[in-house]
Amino acid sequence: MSRTLIIYSTIDGQTKAICERIASLLVNAKTEIMTIEQAGQNGLSNFNQVIIGASIRYGKHRPELYNFLKKHREELEKIKSAFFSVNVVARKPLKNTPETNPYMIKFLGLTPWRPDQLAVFAGKIDYPKYGFIDKQMIRFIMWMTKGPTDISGTFEFTDWSAVEDFAERLSS
Repeated sequence: MSRTLIIYSTIDGQTKAICERIASLLVNAKTEIMTIEQAGQNGLSNFNQVIIGASIRYGKHRPELYNFLKKHREELEKIKSAFFSVNVVARKPLKNTPETNPYMIKFLGLTPWRPDQLAVFAGKIDYPKYGFIDKQMIRFIMWMTKGPTDISGTFEFTDWSAVEDFAERLSS
């Protein structure tokens, strides 16, 4: 049985939820899920496949992602690997593929790592969960991009069937 490590970098938990869904669908693999900080303390040699999911906040992936990739790039290049980005821009039909999503394009320009599979998933806006400053900043960004601005609401944009399709590709 193959061993798959699923690593996530998340701020509000949606990337972790996506990783958990992927793990539940990889029935032919023994899977482990951990944060990027936990994974950074271990090697990858015990795994046949590594899947990394990372969210965007204020236009950037977290620095821990790039630190991890720099430290483990050689190991990642020796095994099957995949990367997905989670961002609210991906809620727009013309920005929900690796080729059209500005954050994926930026990511690929910032790292020499080239995973075997790429995906982009829309995230979630959970206004009630945010502190005052984040709530106002995200509301302003949503206003500028014609997204939801009702700060009493939670808006999930994740296309779970696209997540399932990605997991299916990773199984083959």
